[in-house]
Amino acid sequence: MRISNVFINGLGVYLPPAKTVESAVAEGLYPVEEAELHQLGGAAVAGDIPAFEMALSAAKDAFKRCGRHPSDTDLLLYASTWHQGPEGWLPHSYLQRHLIGGDVLATELRQGCNGMFSALELGSSYLLADPARRAALLVAADNYGTPLMDRWRLGPGYIGGDAASAVVLTTEPGFARLLSVGSVSVPEAEALHRGATPLFPPSVTLGQGVSFGARSTEYRRDAVAISDGTAGMAKLQERFPELVDRSLDEAGIGIADVARVAFMTCSREIVEQRCMVPLGLPMAKSTWDYGRTVGHCGASDQILALEHLLTTGQLAPGDHVLMLAFGGGLAWGAMVVEWSGVRSTLRGVPSLATSATI
Repeated sequence: MRISNVFINGLGVYLPPAKTVESAVAEGLYPVEEAELHQLGGAAVAGDIPAFEMALSAAKDAFKRCGRHPSDTDLLLYASTWHQGPEGWLPHSYLQRHLIGGDVLATELRQGCNGMFSALELGSSYLLADPARRAALLVAADNYGTPLMDRWRLGPGYIGGDAASAVVLTTEPGFARLLSVGSVSVPEAEALHRGATPLFPPSVTLGQGVSFGARSTEYRRDAVAISDGTAGMAKLQERFPELVDRSLDEAGIGIADVARVAFMTCSREIVEQRCMVPLGLPMAKSTWDYGRTVGHCGASDQILALEHLLTTGQLAPGDHVLMLAFGGGLAWGAMVVEWSGVRSTLRGVPSLATSATI
């Protein structure tokens, strides 16, 4: 989707302290052979802080940084990949109660690790559909520290980190411009994330834990019986360059114009072989060195990386960041963001905006 006149005006994150891989290995939580193979550094661990509390903190941070008041919001989209609270309860209503109020369309998105990409695409469309609409709050949050999830064995080549991220999307100029956002899906391979798990009743009601690694193994073992799995996985790889080419074309740039690439946080091998090599770019242009220290934080990986690039001064005015994700469905997500050079209050960086009172 080609985007015009939509900007990132505020950016906020909540990132708890990280537990190192070394300490996880010493405690018997993470196999030493996987630590050596995947070269990951650690995972952010929130303890008993609920995901929606982290989301609220990140959202407040985003509004403070852009100078807008939360009540001046037209849409709230809440992306999640894991359970947020009591079943039957909606986490976005908590942010409405404690931050933006009820006079706004609000809903939760369950798009897996592509959640923030879907939120940005839907949020942009919503704002552009009516000139009276000015701002959308997009948040993503997850805490994997529950009995049904083992963050150290979340899946092949990645460990689960807890975090929240928030974006204030506006039709008014901000410190970054959204140039394109979109996705492609390969539903033929949807069984990769369910494996041989019974479809009913929901496994959570049976107290069964989740291991995407085990499901992946089941899927590959029973690919023919479950679906046309082999063809689906091949098609998934074919669609990646197709999406990247389309996203860059919609943004009006080429791959040589990409300053940095933010992919989901996986092992070095996965990021290099599934993302950077197909793009023809060196690992030095990826954000893996940062991501490996906090783990795979659900739908927040790319926003956390963007915030890190900005706050550490790794972007110059006019730089383009290509952001990519892979999630359930199965689907690829992509977006291109251009930093305008306008400084926002990102961890002490001088701001051109006046902070709002939250």
